[in-house]
Amino acid sequence: MEERFINVAGHNTRYLEDGDSKETLVFLHGLGASAERWLGVIPHLRSKYRLIMPDLIGFGYSDKPSVDYTIDFLSNFVFRFLGALGIERANLIGSSLGGQVAAECASTQSGIIEKIVLVSPSGMMKRSTPALDAYMLAALYPTHDNAHSAFSMMVEKGDVEQRLVNDFVTRMTLPNAKFAFLSTVLGIRNSATLEDNLRKIVCPTLIVWGKKDKLIPVEYASSFMAAIRAAKFVEMSGCGHVPHVEEPKKFSELVLRFLEPELVMNTNSYQ
Repeated sequence: MEERFINVAGHNTRYLEDGDSKETLVFLHGLGASAERWLGVIPHLRSKYRLIMPDLIGFGYSDKPSVDYTIDFLSNFVFRFLGALGIERANLIGSSLGGQVAAECASTQSGIIEKIVLVSPSGMMKRSTPALDAYMLAALYPTHDNAHSAFSMMVEKGDVEQRLVNDFVTRMTLPNAKFAFLSTVLGIRNSATLEDNLRKIVCPTLIVWGKKDKLIPVEYASSFMAAIRAAKFVEMSGCGHVPHVEEPKKFSELVLRFLEPELVMNTNSYQ
């Protein structure tokens, strides 16, 4: 795995890269996260795909300009990022905020996006949850105790890695990190009706949700399924908001079954 930086529309953008296949997977992290959130899937996918994991603009160690972080702004950034890397075709895998951004990209029907995987995507939730409130508190007051408490509510089982806590606290104390976080929250809240854009998605879509997700409950999956014609749904039992972190091998198997046409997709539930 290599850490790299590239200029995207005048902004220094960090990303991780692994694998050397002609087929590309681009991973979009969630609100307040970074490319590292996808590290667990690399060993399971690097042999088949080129893996690209950016720090979205405003997050991680990419630039954090003082702009309005709307969903349109973030999706446009993704297309510019792909263009800067010379990527003409890609599959998008997005978690939470990254899932909403991936769906927005696919809704443009640009021809660049081949397939998308949405992991507990944001955009449909009508009210906050205690887990989201804890995460907001951790972002605004990034102490180790607040971060550990928030991450503990995000996963269903197992201990929270101290590395994740330390990295989150470090990143949230970087200049303009809190501004970008709050501006993105407002961007999600004030975004155009998501259902209309979801109905424009024609590319094959896989929706993965942790059965025990306390941050964005799995009940919201039905709204995505109703709006996206080509969608398949898998509920991962024993997982919370970040199944790719909690069960990276099982999650990667789901992704491979979805992307590889010769493999049969087993939908609805994954034990």
